Amino acid sequence: MAIKRSTTKRKNTKKQTTKLSWKQKIGIWAARIVILFFGFSIFWVLLLTVMNPPVTYLQLQRAFERKTAGKEWKIEKKWLDYDVMSDNLKRAAIAGEDAHFLTHNGFDTQAIKQAFEKNQAGKKLRGGSTISQQVAKNVFLWPERSWLRKGLETYFTVLIEIFWSKKRIMEVYLNVIEMGQGVYGAEAAAQYYYHKSAKSLTKKEAALIIAILPSPQKWDARRPSAYVNRRANSIVRYMNYYSIPK
Repeated sequence: MAIKRSTTKRKNTKKQTTKLSWKQKIGIWAARIVILFFGFSIFWVLLLTVMNPPVTYLQLQRAFERKTAGKEWKIEKKWLDYDVMSDNLKRAAIAGEDAHFLTHNGFDTQAIKQAFEKNQAGKKLRGGSTISQQVAKNVFLWPERSWLRKGLETYFTVLIEIFWSKKRIMEVYLNVIEMGQGVYGAEAAAQYYYHKSAKSLTKKEAALIIAILPSPQKWDARRPSAYVNRRANSIVRYMNYYSIPK
């Protein structure tokens, strides 16, 4: 009888050891996935400090949406270096989109608080995004709103604020942001709306382009609605109050 009890005890110990080994294997694979994600994401962000983003998820999505609707495939974009871009556009972007761009660490706490209050009672996620957050979303993620995307947006915002300069963030922003139907970035927008380079945009032209950014699929800088025109005029009034990244 003593021998049987000893055999049974060894079997139970073996089962427990097997269970622990499976847990360990799962833990190891989970750790590998986490390390791989962090490693790849940091490498990706570092790579884009010296390489310009070739295409974004939103650009491809919009192009496929156009094809589905029976329209032509359209991704109009042309990279323009920050130093040759009109300062009017840089100031307009800060005045219209992110007044505290140069001083915050990627997040405007006051704007987030206001957005949180508006998003209560089951409403959709809205507002509060800084230029840095918009770059994180446009370059690294997808446009649909969800808590998962907001979480990843926060993560990538932290990364670009750590590894990129404010100048680089603004440069990427003004070159990848959607500025019209199939139109992305300042140079393509300036050519599309005004038949000129973004190097020589006037204050009002720059302000009108920035004024349509909340809804570039619906609004047109060439034929601004009364609301868009008022918004552009407000941006023009405040432009000179803001410094730009150097």
